[in-house]
Amino acid sequence: MKYISTRGEMPPISFIETVFEGLAPDGGLIIPERIPLLSKEEKERWKNLSYLELAYEVFRLFVSEIPEEDLKDLVKKSYSTFHHPEVTPVLKVGKVYILELFHGPTFAFKDVALQFLGNLFEYLLKKEDRKINILGATSGDTGAAAIYGVKGKSNIAIFILHPHKRVSPVQALMMTTVLDPNVHNLAILGSFDDCQAIVKELFMDLPFKKKYNLTAINSINFARILAQIVYYFYAYFRISESTGVEEVRFSVPTGNFGDIFAGFLAKRMFGEGIERLILATNENDILSRFVNYGDYSVREVIPTISPAMDIQIASNFERYLYYLYGEDAQRTSFAMQKFAHTKKLIFSEEEIKRVQRDFLSRSVNQEETLQTIKDFYAETGYLLDPHTAVGVKAGLTFKDERPMICLATAHPAKFPEVVSKAIGKGFSLPEEIERLKAQPQKFEVLEKDRETVRGYLERFAIT
Repeated sequence: MKYISTRGEMPPISFIETVFEGLAPDGGLIIPERIPLLSKEEKERWKNLSYLELAYEVFRLFVSEIPEEDLKDLVKKSYSTFHHPEVTPVLKVGKVYILELFHGPTFAFKDVALQFLGNLFEYLLKKEDRKINILGATSGDTGAAAIYGVKGKSNIAIFILHPHKRVSPVQALMMTTVLDPNVHNLAILGSFDDCQAIVKELFMDLPFKKKYNLTAINSINFARILAQIVYYFYAYFRISESTGVEEVRFSVPTGNFGDIFAGFLAKRMFGEGIERLILATNENDILSRFVNYGDYSVREVIPTISPAMDIQIASNFERYLYYLYGEDAQRTSFAMQKFAHTKKLIFSEEEIKRVQRDFLSRSVNQEETLQTIKDFYAETGYLLDPHTAVGVKAGLTFKDERPMICLATAHPAKFPEVVSKAIGKGFSLPEEIERLKAQPQKFEVLEKDRETVRGYLERFAIT
């Protein structure tokens, strides 16, 4: 499998090059040259596999340069850190199924991809005797998961930008209590979109990127998308096995379009089985407006109780746009260049119809989110974090005769103040999170300025 850019001006590259490249040199996002279509034989063979066995089977469709046994070892090592033997168990709760993605070391779905990516980096760097500097932006959970994926690893320094005081206290502690010298937390005086813009600008400075071997760990890195495809298949097979149904829907709380894009690839690979994906947003509803009205236009970011979704510019949207445009790289490039200037894209009625064959969407406000946490707990005894609650509310909106699988993207303990407010009482936190409160912290507060961040990297990057 080779990899290409959504903007068409990058020669095909290998998977290993894709892992280190992050953003394509032409400004596009890297995608596989083709989406594998599963055969009936593969589906039959995969349906009873364990999570680790299934991950290996999915990965080997996209990764040709890593020897079989090494790839199996990477999978085993990556998921040995999870607290549940199934890695991502799926439970029937009330009227929906909950796909629990929070059993990794930072209690968030990002661990599924970033534990794998951290080990993959270490493996490849050792093989190639090279060093990298990882640069990323986070709206909350990505930063902690990325840091836990690479902390203490040799030949790697990591620089994570997060919006100062705009992530939950637990999310901040997960990042800032990691004191390993290869970890740098940069608290930016701005929004997540400001952080993300700085990261993208630095990656577009090709001499700077090359000099410091900058590598992306955000969801623009395709290896992360690849790892997330697995749990869609895993959940489908578990539900199909227990119910006998052949079609399901997934409800996905999303801000950056990465998690749901992995679902889109799973849907395309399956050919059938995933009827549609429910795209759930909070008041920052640019993606919902896109699905429902063909309006992809930037507005001011609204701070909410589901902060990981407080995003207006979805960094993975370009990948879906490429497929919506019939894999027309030139048109995709033109559209994204136009969007960079106008902050707006408009779609035709026919294009909206095509989008709605893949997605249904709903925006869930903060009052509805709190009410959903309260009602779901009262009805089932199950606690939802505010992001998962957005997905559950949207999922219930579009619930039909098909099983509705809602992605639980974070443990409720990541947002104890919000969850306690919703249910009217406190609840116990995992011991691992309680211990963080007494730990020392390490971070730098910086202005939302590209040159300031560049200067920091120049001082502390490894070469």
